[in-house]
Amino acid sequence: MATEIPTLAKAEARYVRVSPQKARLVVDMIRGHQAGDAVNILSATNKRIAPAVQKVLKSAIANAENLSTDVDVDRLYVSEAYVNEGPRQKRIRPAPMGRAYRYQRRSSHIVVKLGERAAEAEEE
Repeated sequence: MATEIPTLAKAEARYVRVSPQKARLVVDMIRGHQAGDAVNILSATNKRIAPAVQKVLKSAIANAENLSTDVDVDRLYVSEAYVNEGPRQKRIRPAPMGRAYRYQRRSSHIVVKLGERAAEAEEE
């Protein structure tokens, strides 16, 4: 089993205007992948939230580079990626016969954490 260093860098986007369920579909695709591969996956993904997740991922990579000078970007991988539910905006839509329908505009908090794999794990 390859030794893995715990979380190296983190980036978070809060109050993103997309439902958490839709954002989780995209975030689930990159969890556990190499950082470079995850950027490529997100650039090829045809979902509205994919550019926002890619921006968070690139921010986490930049945070890792700024945190330490001896970080090898090629060994970075997505150790954790999850989407939490943000606040909901309650809205009212007119309905027939003077009634009103309530609906909720959901928001999300997207979190991406990167770790660094040991050199032996890359050779396998």
